[in-house]
Amino acid sequence: MKKAWKILVFIVVVAALMVVSGSFYTTMENEYSVVKQFGKIVQTNDTAGLRVKIPFIQTVNYVPKAVQIYDLPESEVITSDKKTMIVDAYVLWKVTDAKAYTQTLNASASTAQGRIDVIVYNAIKTTISSMTQEELIASRDTAVKIVNTTDETEDIEINDIESQELDEEGNVIEDNEKEEVEIIVISDRLEQCIGNQCDQYGIELSDVKIKVLDLPDENKEAVYNRMITERNNIAAAYKAQGESEAQIIRNTTDKEVSVMLSEAQAKADATVAEGEAEYMRILSEAYNDEGKADFYLFSLQLDTIKESVTNGNTTIFLDKDSPVAQIFSGVQ
Repeated sequence: MKKAWKILVFIVVVAALMVVSGSFYTTMENEYSVVKQFGKIVQTNDTAGLRVKIPFIQTVNYVPKAVQIYDLPESEVITSDKKTMIVDAYVLWKVTDAKAYTQTLNASASTAQGRIDVIVYNAIKTTISSMTQEELIASRDTAVKIVNTTDETEDIEINDIESQELDEEGNVIEDNEKEEVEIIVISDRLEQCIGNQCDQYGIELSDVKIKVLDLPDENKEAVYNRMITERNNIAAAYKAQGESEAQIIRNTTDKEVSVMLSEAQAKADATVAEGEAEYMRILSEAYNDEGKADFYLFSLQLDTIKESVTNGNTTIFLDKDSPVAQIFSGVQ
């Protein structure tokens, strides 16, 4: 009898411990706790602490609060100009509503990733199909602005810095016919496209990023060759334009130099003529009587004799009536 009583007491104690242990649960700081009763959610907790539940009737599921990463598989998408691109993206997501997450996805991370995969892929497809390949590549990391001008050229401006045309004096040329079209970073466009589609599942996509945005392997060589050809054509056009402008500058400079030289030569000739006229005027004033004229002629004769007795030549022939000969002969 005593033995049976001990067994009964032991069973009661074990049952009581099981009831007590099943009546408490703990919610950690990095998780939600969801309390179910007969499969129906009766309580959710998003703060840490020790709580009480009805044992054997209520069950507790735990949902992580931490940000999770989901790497989407690579996929092919078509741009608006019918170019195929390979896109590899990843998503950062977290649970914001544990009740909705449990009701719609049964608190399953794999099920949530499946829904995220569909939503994000559709957003990528919709976004990229509305952009050309050039716009897509340009807007991968940085917001750009495309300025459409009347001559059908496009100037891509990074970080919203608009390039401005300047005249020869460095003044900005205003062009009212330019139309600016802003292109948003592709990750921002994806977030706008996704919107609040994930709210119904109690999850939030905190970030959507493109890891790889590339061409299919079979198209790379052809595209690279086309790009090289286009860049060479652009370079040739710039070079031709530069050579044309350089030739214009050279022609203008040569013309200006020629005009300047002609003007300088004319001024020099006029100055020489004025100097010679002044020289003749001074000579005329200096020898304006017969005595001065005779002295001038005598000086010229002496200069002539001096030039003739050079290089060892000491013999000269003079007329006996010459004033110089009279000096040498002592005749006054």
